[in-house]
Amino acid sequence: MKTTILVVDDESSQRLVLSGFLKEKGFNTFEAGSGIDALEIIQNNLVDIVISDYKMPEMTGIELLKQARQINPEITFVIVTAFGTIENAVEAMRLGAYDYLTKPINLEELEIIVRRIGERQSLISENKLLREQLSEKYNFSGLIAKSPKMEEVINLAWRVAKSKATVLIRGESGTGKEVLAKAIHFASPRANKPFVAVNCAALNENLLESEMFGHERGAFTGAEKQRKGRFEVADGGTLFLDEVGDLPLQTQIKLLRVLQESQFERVGGNVPITVDVRVITATNRPLEKLITEGLFREDLFYRINVVTISIPPLRERKEDIPELLDYFVRKYLPESGKSNVTFSKEAMDILMRYNYPGNIRELENIVQHAIIISRGETITTEDLPITENNLLQNESEEITSIHKSMPEQVEAFEKKLVLNALSQTKGNQLQAAKLLGISERNLRYKLEKWGMKKK
Repeated sequence: MKTTILVVDDESSQRLVLSGFLKEKGFNTFEAGSGIDALEIIQNNLVDIVISDYKMPEMTGIELLKQARQINPEITFVIVTAFGTIENAVEAMRLGAYDYLTKPINLEELEIIVRRIGERQSLISENKLLREQLSEKYNFSGLIAKSPKMEEVINLAWRVAKSKATVLIRGESGTGKEVLAKAIHFASPRANKPFVAVNCAALNENLLESEMFGHERGAFTGAEKQRKGRFEVADGGTLFLDEVGDLPLQTQIKLLRVLQESQFERVGGNVPITVDVRVITATNRPLEKLITEGLFREDLFYRINVVTISIPPLRERKEDIPELLDYFVRKYLPESGKSNVTFSKEAMDILMRYNYPGNIRELENIVQHAIIISRGETITTEDLPITENNLLQNESEEITSIHKSMPEQVEAFEKKLVLNALSQTKGNQLQAAKLLGISERNLRYKLEKWGMKKK
């Protein structure tokens, strides 16, 4: 994002010169003729840098600095002073100003200072993000897994975490693929470096390359400054590519080169950039089928598929449901105003019988819903968005489909989920995709495949 600069000076000609110069250099600017006006702008806008004259009527630059810091402690000040009052500028720096300039201002020097401040603020933001990530308890002990199937998943993930190998995590939507990817990262030697996630299905195809590899200034319309991509931000750490099956073929070619050579060029650039990034990918789509359809490169598949970890759906690991329920109750109870909640025997019976097409994400939503609408400290069947009819319908479908092949059963069930979602959203494909936990592109692909695109 552009750096935003506020120029504060009671002399209008000085304000116009400075703000005009900074606009030409690509910065967002505000102007204020007094400290009081400046405080109002800071109160209502996100300002990164303030360039303020020291001597002004009503409020000096130092007084403005003190009050502005109470509104936004992250704001950076540069004080402008006449040659004879440098001691005032030194005092301002003692109170937290980044630097000072003497009149008449050297515009080249001003540009150097604000760009240096911008780089410093970016570094502070990156370090803050890194500290927040390290403070999160993403480790294998934090993964809820009592079932034998999940124990196997965690054992394999723990062993692969120590290596540099690329990992492909497979599983239905809502099974916790990103949580597992974070656990692998924070159990690896790269734990003190960034974990950067990209949802390949959520980004516009034209923006995806820029997002992943960055771009040079002027590379395309709107590219007003050079920008680092996710690969550069993740240097030394881990890049997690979710829904990798939705990558366009052109982007797949560039990704393959990075995996082979650890090098790439920014969009619009021709200088090779070398990075050290561990790549973890995830998908809920059958990549082998996409290969046969010409939608996914076979050579890329073998690059990302050094180790495959398949997360079972919740219906195949129901032993984990009681512990997951306890975890989500502890997560949402504080915001409900209730001191405690428990599940009645009948409610627990329904929760254990239900098949959770939305997996853990759906279970979390069910618990949050139940805590909010329950009248007392006991959650009953009436508080659950699952009815006995839902369960009977599920069980009936399982019995009637027993003579179908597994792929036929899976496709029939998937089609039913899609139709139900479209019905609930009155045909709105974007809302239906969100309800299903898949991308809109993935939904359109399924509808085309079933010959239902226009329905």
